[in-house]
Amino acid sequence: MDITIVKKLRYSTANSPWVSFVKSLAEARKLVQELGSASAQTRFEHLVVATKFAGNANQMIVLPVSSETVEMVIFIGIGNISSLQAEAVRTGVGSAVKIAQHNYYHELIFDLNDRRFATVNFLQLITTAATLAQYQFTKYKQPDNNPSLKIEIALPDSKLFLAGKKAVIQAYAVGAATNLARDLVNTPALDLTPDSLVNTATIIAQSSNGTVTLSVLDRSACTELGMGAYMAVAAGAEREPKFIHLTYTPKSAGKLQKKSPGQKTIALVGKGITFDSGGLSLKPSDGMMTMKCDMAGAATVLAIFKLLAEFGAKHTLHGFIAATENMPSSKAIRPGDVVTALNGKTIEILNTDAEGRLTLADAITYAKKFNPDTIIDLATLTGACVVALGEEIAGLMTTDKALSKELLQSASLVGEKLWPLPLEPRYAELNKSSIADYRNIPTNRYGGALTAGLFLQPFAEGVSWAHLDIAGPAFAEKPLSSYLDKGASGYGVRTIWEWLH
Repeated sequence: MDITIVKKLRYSTANSPWVSFVKSLAEARKLVQELGSASAQTRFEHLVVATKFAGNANQMIVLPVSSETVEMVIFIGIGNISSLQAEAVRTGVGSAVKIAQHNYYHELIFDLNDRRFATVNFLQLITTAATLAQYQFTKYKQPDNNPSLKIEIALPDSKLFLAGKKAVIQAYAVGAATNLARDLVNTPALDLTPDSLVNTATIIAQSSNGTVTLSVLDRSACTELGMGAYMAVAAGAEREPKFIHLTYTPKSAGKLQKKSPGQKTIALVGKGITFDSGGLSLKPSDGMMTMKCDMAGAATVLAIFKLLAEFGAKHTLHGFIAATENMPSSKAIRPGDVVTALNGKTIEILNTDAEGRLTLADAITYAKKFNPDTIIDLATLTGACVVALGEEIAGLMTTDKALSKELLQSASLVGEKLWPLPLEPRYAELNKSSIADYRNIPTNRYGGALTAGLFLQPFAEGVSWAHLDIAGPAFAEKPLSSYLDKGASGYGVRTIWEWLH
């Protein structure tokens, strides 16, 4: 871990940039005066005029300083502390990390000597944002020998040290788990296969001291169970499909696994298409360029179980991933074919590129065998959701108002953008087939994100269920923020973890 908390006097380390949070221009001026450098004060005033810096949220000044005690001070404005904007803190931290990396610093120090900022919440914000901002996917690049960046958070005294240390460790773990999801999604499909997801799940289970267990179903087992929708998608793939089932059992459940008061059983289902060519309904070449990301939901589920293995939770959790490639071949399912899903319902497959809902249908049905109180699925499911909400916002579909409120609040707290979409009952008619129970694409092209959610809804019948369409933010074509660069974002890890706790 590259993040530590220390007790230090302000500006006590030479050759390392310091980050100070301020809520006004007057506060920033006072800190500059402490440097005792007339040239720094003059330079600061020029920057204030040029940037119109007033200490408001999302404002920043980078002040080079010629001093024996500090080389650079970065002032991050946060505005009124009573209405602190957490995202402004994350954004400022991400920008500071990028500045330090760009200037090849070895160390970056966050100054919390002002007691208003010396809180567990503030430490968590800094730690998670810094961990995410430092992420780089360099697996396929030659080493550039740039120094790794050490983060120090300076506290005013030792009162917060023990609680702060615990908060930093957990916040760092959340950031690291998110970065694990990013690594999985960024890895090309040549190397990231259903077997690779199994390997990651195996490592997680083995690190859990027995709280996380893993079972894997192969093609023959899934066929025997009756997962006809999932197996239809897997039919054209040479690489073998793997149905992954992770189970987290709280230690308090004991051998009899009895529920304690307030304890629930929760199922997380992640779409796990490790590469989506579209099958025989082949995508255009441009549409395939980023289709290694079609297992982002699976990556989120694995990251959550990594955190469960480290820190646990009071609830029993099941994670399900129907992993496969969607490929064209002589064995691939054809448009017009009818398959039978695990719940016995028949599906007319009219477009083999609408494959995610098929795998999720069987995974959700299988999840219900374990009597969950809640099922949440995460999937890069539809381009229509991106058209509706853009590249930065995921769609939430559920008829459970309490669950909707909880997930929206959790997403807001961690800075992930989530917006509710309706499950309009009349639109469910668009998924009806004339020769089967359902068709896998609706009878018109409008409201595609909604009809995809409505396709899944009957398979979750009888259980509190939420569908998160993360097609937009899961893989960013451009940076989402100063702390989330382009590429995989690990979307959903922080929201689901916040919701669980």
